[in-house]
Amino acid sequence: MRSRFTVTGIVQGVGFRPFVYRIAVENNLKGYVKNVGDGTVEIEVEGFRADIEKFVFDLFSKKPPLAKIETVKRTDSEEDVGYESFTVLKSDFEEKESASLIPPDIGICDDCTKELFDQRNRRYKYHFITCTNCGPRFTIIERFPYDRNNTSMIDFPMCNLCAEEYHNPLDRRFHAETIACSDCGPKLILLDRYGSEVKGDPITLSASFLDEGKILAIKGIGGFHIALSAYDDVAILKLRRWKGREQKPFAVMAKDISTVKKFAYVDEVEEKILSSPFKPIVLLDMKENCNISRYVSPKLHNIGVMLPYTGVHLLLLNESKTDVLIMTSGNLPSEPIIIDEKDAIKNFSNIVDYYLVHDRKILHRCDDSVLRKVDGTLCFIRRSRGFVPEPLYVKNVFDVIGLGGEENVAGCVVSSNKMYLTQYIGDVENIETLEYLKLALKRMVKLTACKPRAVAHDLHPTFNTTVYAKELSNQLNVPNIPVQHHHAHIVSVMAEHGLESTIGIAIDGFGYGLDGNAWGGEILFCEKGYFERVGHLEEHPYLGGDLSAKYPARMVLSILYKVGSIDSWLKNNIQKFPYGLKEIELLKHQLESGKYVLTSSFGRVLDAVATLLNVCDIRTYEGEPAIKLESFARKAVSHYTINPIIDDNILLTTPLLENVLENLDKVPAVELAYAAEEYLARGVAEIAVKKAREYGVNNISISGGVAYNEHISKTIRKIVESNNIKLYRNVYAPAGDGCVSLGQAYLVGKWILD
Repeated sequence: MRSRFTVTGIVQGVGFRPFVYRIAVENNLKGYVKNVGDGTVEIEVEGFRADIEKFVFDLFSKKPPLAKIETVKRTDSEEDVGYESFTVLKSDFEEKESASLIPPDIGICDDCTKELFDQRNRRYKYHFITCTNCGPRFTIIERFPYDRNNTSMIDFPMCNLCAEEYHNPLDRRFHAETIACSDCGPKLILLDRYGSEVKGDPITLSASFLDEGKILAIKGIGGFHIALSAYDDVAILKLRRWKGREQKPFAVMAKDISTVKKFAYVDEVEEKILSSPFKPIVLLDMKENCNISRYVSPKLHNIGVMLPYTGVHLLLLNESKTDVLIMTSGNLPSEPIIIDEKDAIKNFSNIVDYYLVHDRKILHRCDDSVLRKVDGTLCFIRRSRGFVPEPLYVKNVFDVIGLGGEENVAGCVVSSNKMYLTQYIGDVENIETLEYLKLALKRMVKLTACKPRAVAHDLHPTFNTTVYAKELSNQLNVPNIPVQHHHAHIVSVMAEHGLESTIGIAIDGFGYGLDGNAWGGEILFCEKGYFERVGHLEEHPYLGGDLSAKYPARMVLSILYKVGSIDSWLKNNIQKFPYGLKEIELLKHQLESGKYVLTSSFGRVLDAVATLLNVCDIRTYEGEPAIKLESFARKAVSHYTINPIIDDNILLTTPLLENVLENLDKVPAVELAYAAEEYLARGVAEIAVKKAREYGVNNISISGGVAYNEHISKTIRKIVESNNIKLYRNVYAPAGDGCVSLGQAYLVGKWILD
């Protein structure tokens, strides 16, 4: 009997062919396996029917840990070809169109780690050690099939020993496309700030320089990191001044999990994801009085931590006396991560002392992923390395491209009922990052064989993504369709959980509303392609738009300008306005004139509370006042409360700020911070529960950047679940604006085009 199988899924670049070889031989079968240019794997076997059926069982039950089988198409024949053995054939190099699955980049495995430090192993201390179970994939693949010739490893012909392992079915590196060693693989080079090579062992020298307080740029898998000691105040402050990053926290890389536990609390769930093959950054609560520099994560209770995920990282931390390093993305402010050493030397010369580089090209940039456990659930803050481009499976959705909004952008491509988020792109306010988005989408469209029928984008008329949507739709000759920002947020949750209708709680900073105002604290009834705004936060004047976000004292004034006691507060807080009394008078005149846009932003109210409590007076990074307020509120003990006031499905926030202002000298500031978060969370939850009953909906969805707030998220869940209603949240996509393109594409592909 003969059977042919076509297997789709993540089946190239994950050790699938060697696995097929082994189970075929174990089941006494003959035939072949090969990669095909559309990303699938073709298998043909001959033998007894019982052996073939056992082979099929093993195919699913014993598959490699990184492989994901989506479909298996099988055809049987009673006629045998007469194969003499089972072999791994050369790949079909004809590139074909198919909605195939691309494997993500995987952190170094335990087997390779052991070999890296085994003096008897020929790859002892070889920095690019990999096997079929680990190493880069997404960042080095140029096209299908996933073979060495189609990756950036094409520049490194295998030596005889590597070739022998590569062709040996019993070897762990059988058909490992990234196979290399110190004789034939990529080389490390250490350069000084002028680009001249520094003689000596690059790892040993780099480790000693880090110990001395030097700043290094390290070329990794998906781009450059800037690395320095996490204990060195002077070096950290130097980096902050250069980056113009006064307060935004830096991520760190710790030598191992035991090191992490010295300065942060790690539970079982967090340890599991930290140590997983994906090796993301995980936000962990810091221990009090830990010896990590206070300038790593200023005024925050948590810190972003990751473990080494390449041989270079392991070797550096093993050689260094410094067991925790800052590892921040190597980029200029608001620009994409740099992937080429020439660009790095050009752009980092004013800050970096040395460059640890290698001679393998990075074909596609990719930042580190960031996760945080919120109310017991692991949530993406940034979805990138290790997870992209694993798709979200959906049903009956047309091929669409979603472009997202303006900040924290990731694009989305829908192909054959699979939704692919691109790697994290960032803020597309400048041309460099917008070009990065265009390239990432173009590549994803090609690799997934997407045939877009529409381009979905944000409703905001002047976003760069909106402008590009029109350009792209003209190129593709398809319509461009705007989607309201918060509708997209909630629809992203609906897409993840297959919901037909929901009451959505969208809580973030800013989104262009249907009325032209700045929405941000919304209760929406969403059903298929339709939504209705059924509740929201009280609207307040948005004085200067972005300036109100940067200087939250403006929001205090706009909310309380009719309250008599505000004048006394203004008199004592003139320094919180960049232009002092003159600015205050100008803003008051604007308020009296009535010429302003309104905002219902949840984030801006939190910002105003943060300023009233002297937690944060100026925003130097996105969400800073609200993020610092969360850390501050965690110190509350007695949990002072303010009962939410709701009027006609509008949560009034003027009474909240009045209460905070009146109690500044009567109630501890941490208690007021806690009360403000509780007030807002209870208020939106109560409106949502009421509307769920009115509309006969048995679920509520939450999305938006504020959904990362542990206290707010937990309070909303408790109220919703106490009313026997199911709460859904983003799990596949980030709850922040990284999910917007997913919601846009799903809405248009599922309901608008239907």
